[in-house]
Order: sequence, then structure tokens, then C-alpha cells
Amino acid sequence: MEVPFLDLRVQNRALKTEILPLWEEILDLAGFIGGKHVNALEEEFASACSVNHCVAVNSGTDALRFIFLALGLEPGDEIITVPNTFIATTEAISQAGGKIAFVDVDPGTYNMDPAMIETAITPKTRGIVPVHLYGQPADMDSILTIADKHGLWVVEDACQAHLAEYKGRKAGSMGVAAAFSFYPGKNMGACGEGGAVTTNDADLAAKVCMLRDHGQSSKYYHEMEGYNGRCDALQAAVLRIKLKHLPAWNEARRKNAKRYFELLHETDGIILPRIQENSTPVFHLFVIQVDKRDMVQEALRKVGVQTGLHYPVPLHLQKAYEYMGLPLGSFPMAETCARKLLSLPMFPELTEEQIAWVSGNLKKIVTER
Repeated sequence: MEVPFLDLRVQNRALKTEILPLWEEILDLAGFIGGKHVNALEEEFASACSVNHCVAVNSGTDALRFIFLALGLEPGDEIITVPNTFIATTEAISQAGGKIAFVDVDPGTYNMDPAMIETAITPKTRGIVPVHLYGQPADMDSILTIADKHGLWVVEDACQAHLAEYKGRKAGSMGVAAAFSFYPGKNMGACGEGGAVTTNDADLAAKVCMLRDHGQSSKYYHEMEGYNGRCDALQAAVLRIKLKHLPAWNEARRKNAKRYFELLHETDGIILPRIQENSTPVFHLFVIQVDKRDMVQEALRKVGVQTGLHYPVPLHLQKAYEYMGLPLGSFPMAETCARKLLSLPMFPELTEEQIAWVSGNLKKIVTER
């Protein structure tokens, strides 16, 4: 049996009759930038995330970068985040003029370990960026308490956590602002690039609006230098349709994850992720920990199971960050994640038969090697 890691074609086929009429409307009107679909997406996604404001932009990376710029980040300001995330998290910090400061992660959830934060705080620290990795919110109460104690802001990297919840609060509603990605493979993905900023701060939202559109407060009136970071109407129309389906898709992911937990529970050689208490994850990815990960991945490939690696090299060991002088051993848990984590197939349309095939072969490979 062939089991893809992700199959967007199934979803696209199901939505084609909803998407194409809207795209035809946009083509006929030639209204490609801004307009009613972008405005409606912002209103609808803000409501879904339980916030007052949403600003649609062209990527999750720009969403983060624009937040930091809107917060007035200055050269040398330090931002605390984690090394086991996609580089967009740290690119945004650097490109906004900030300085990256890493802390290690929790061994069960793979999210930021709050116990590590205070040791990383210096007089130059401005904020904390927890990443809701793999669709599970970080321990936000602990992080927000530490931030409040030290007068720091918290920005959520929610790029993998659309509609996830932490103690009844939506991802993207707990910090001063949050960034979402609508990259095609995300739980709610565009047919191209897209992203969004969510916040309850009207002034911050207004600044992000200007930053995404060349610093304009109105056409040809520039209050600052900005960027070309707008979300186009074609993507907004698709995202509005997908937002309607997102709760059901997330529930299907949770059902699939539950089945993985049932089939892989107490299997020697497989460490399953820990679900944080009072958290409702959305399982953007289902990630397990195994020894000899690369061998296991290759053995699964031979029986038709595609898997992923998120992420095989932690950021502090990337060539891009050699200048930080952080050698192997600096963040042991993040390094263990890079060496041992394996992402199993996960998408809403994954079937019971496919999950059983993945799990059965995985257990056989791990127990026989």
C-alpha cells in the first residue's frame, strides 16, 4: 500500500466546485489585490481566533517580521525562542533588527520549556516567541507569567496551530500578537503563499497594515518605509472557503492522531508525543521519537509509507547561525529531536486502513531491528 505523507490533491478535488466560481469572479473583475475577499477573510479569521483584528499578509514569515517591526524592535534587542523550528521564526527576528536568544524545549511536547526562559533573560531582552510546534500550543500560562514578571511581550508563532486551543483560549489570542502561515501544506493552506497577523491591539494592527503596503496610510501617502507584503484576492477567496471546513478537518486530524496513539501505545522503541494538559492540539504533524530514525524512515519508504523530518538540523547548528558560536550540546533536547523525531503521514483524509498500515509496519520495523 502507498501512503503519502500529505495528499493535497484529495482536498483540492473536493473544493474545486467551490473555489473556481470565486476565482472566475475575481478574474472577470480584475480585482487581484485587496478587496472584499481579503477584507472578509480578515474579519472571519479574527472571529475564528477570538481576537479583534486580523491583517492578511503574503506569508507567515512576513507576519512575524511585521509584528516585530510594529513593536518597535531595535538593533540589539534580544528575542527568546527555540532552536527546533523552521528558520522563518528566527529570520523574522534578525530581519527586523533583533538578536536571537535560544532556549531548549520540553522533552515531551517539544515546545518551549518555560523552566529555561529566565536563565536566558538579559537587560536587552524585549520579548519571547513560543512556537506552537506541530499544532500543539506551548505552555502559555507559564510563559506569560514569566513575561509579565520581566516586562516582556509575547508573540505567538502559531504558523502550525490554526484553531488550536490552550485552556479554552485560541492560539493567536494569548500574546500581544500572533503569526499564522497559510503555506499550502498547513492545516488551512492557500493555493500559494499567504499569512496573517492576529491581535487585540488596534494600533499594532494599523502599523502592520501599513508595513504590508509600502508604509501607506492611504494611496501614495507613506508614513514610513514598508514592504510589499499583501495577501492577494485569489488566495483570500480560497482561504475563506477552507476556513469553513477547518474545524471538521482539525477534528479529523485529532481522530487520526487518536488512532495512532491507540495502535502505537506502549510499543518498545517508539516514544509518542505528550499532549499538554488542558490543550486541544490540531495535529499539523504527528511526530514520534525513534532510535536509528533514518534507518526506520528508509524501511518505511520501502513498504510505501512516506514520512517527513521536522527538523533534521536544529537552528543553532545551521551554517546560517555559525556566528552565534553555539556548539553541539548547547541545547540537548532540541538536538535529540533533530536526531530522533519522525513525522508520520497526517492529513484529514487519511483512512483507517492507511493508519493501520503505517502503524503495523512501523511496529514491525522498530521491534525487529
